[in-house]
Amino acid sequence: MTSSRDGVILAAILLVALALRVWGLNAPLWYDEIVTVDTHLRLPWGEMLRDYSMNHHYLHNLLAKATMIIFGDAPWAIRLPALAFGLGTIWATWVLARDMADRRIAHVTALVMALSYHEIWFSQNARGYTGLAFFSTLSLIFFLRGMAAPRLSLWIGFGLTMAAAIFTHLTGAFFYVALGIVWAVTLILRRQAGALLVQPLIGAGLGLLLTGLAYLPLVPGMTRTVAGVAETSAVDEMQEYQNPLWAAAEAIRTGLGEAGPLNLVVGLAVLALSILGAVAMRRRERLFGPIVFLHIAVTVAILMALGMRIWPRFFFVDIGFLLLLIVAGVEWVCRRLGALGGRGAGRGLFVVASILMVALSALLATRNYQFPKQDLAGAFALVQAERHPGERVYAVGYAGKVFQSHFGADWTTIFTPAEYDAAMQMPGPATFVVAFPARSFRALPQLQADRDVKLTERVWLPGTLGDGGVVILQRK
Repeated sequence: MTSSRDGVILAAILLVALALRVWGLNAPLWYDEIVTVDTHLRLPWGEMLRDYSMNHHYLHNLLAKATMIIFGDAPWAIRLPALAFGLGTIWATWVLARDMADRRIAHVTALVMALSYHEIWFSQNARGYTGLAFFSTLSLIFFLRGMAAPRLSLWIGFGLTMAAAIFTHLTGAFFYVALGIVWAVTLILRRQAGALLVQPLIGAGLGLLLTGLAYLPLVPGMTRTVAGVAETSAVDEMQEYQNPLWAAAEAIRTGLGEAGPLNLVVGLAVLALSILGAVAMRRRERLFGPIVFLHIAVTVAILMALGMRIWPRFFFVDIGFLLLLIVAGVEWVCRRLGALGGRGAGRGLFVVASILMVALSALLATRNYQFPKQDLAGAFALVQAERHPGERVYAVGYAGKVFQSHFGADWTTIFTPAEYDAAMQMPGPATFVVAFPARSFRALPQLQADRDVKLTERVWLPGTLGDGGVVILQRK
């Protein structure tokens, strides 16, 4: 039961979270968001389920199209579903923490999530990751409650949220693979069947049926896309994107910034505290820790087997779970240290530690508001405002198509070294707009060599997205 005091605390946390997510919600859209708008949200309803793309987060996009129709196509309107699901994920994680630990840990976890850099970033991102986290967290609540005391209503809820998660994004299925493994192992160890066998099968069967029906029009395109993933990844200039260690380092770097060796220290601390949290929770919920770690392992294994890039965002579902484990681990350490200092010392230590965790999260969260995710809109406006008659403008890399389709630019897109060489051979002034600079400069080594030699850097527009800067180079 939730007391009125706990309800007030949770409501206050959610109001803080809402304020932090509304602030900056209307910042410029980044590449993936723009592609979503141009190739999906602007389609008629019936055509949105015609073709499959990994860039389309289907359930989220249907909701985003609805908010765009109601409120217009401003960035804040397109991002409303992500914001709502982000708040819902905080609430669901609070419920999960209350079930498994206690209200203190639930409150601290929810507050740290409200202030979390990554949670804010994705709640302001018109993509389906917060929806995926929300439905997966609800599924986990149903799963753990159903494993402890099987009831058909719980497993029906599990099936419905399972379908919603996977229909949001196909990689959501990885979480349910992990849950299925935990369920099967538990069933074997308990050596019993009955409701623990039948009811989960009914729930999972319902989820699979609904997922299959939702994706049915997309199956041909889905098959082609998944089959071609390994081929495109094999020729990707950014081979490190297929390394799970890069994904872990990038997740820490985006949260902390360029902190050098401190990033490694933080990573090890996160791992150690998460393990301690799993140990601390074993008395009340022994399945939670193994589920979190197994999901991470399953996701890495499947992505590597398919030859896919291992983006940190594929683990966004786990952020709330890891924060819960970390808070539980910190509380466990405080209790152990407090036992040396006498009665009540552990509780006092946990209060101090909680204040420090909240303060650190708040400090890191400020980085969300320093820059847009990726300032393609600013780059377009700047170039057009300062463009001279007869000046040629080139967009380097993938962002070229959105400058043309979304902003209506008459710029030429450059993908290959030959195209860049041809552009440089033409006389007269030229401007090169380079989005995703790490990737673009690696793909065009001569562009990198010409930087600061034949070309002058006009401006660098930073972004909070990994490799999200935009650099504008000019030749007079």
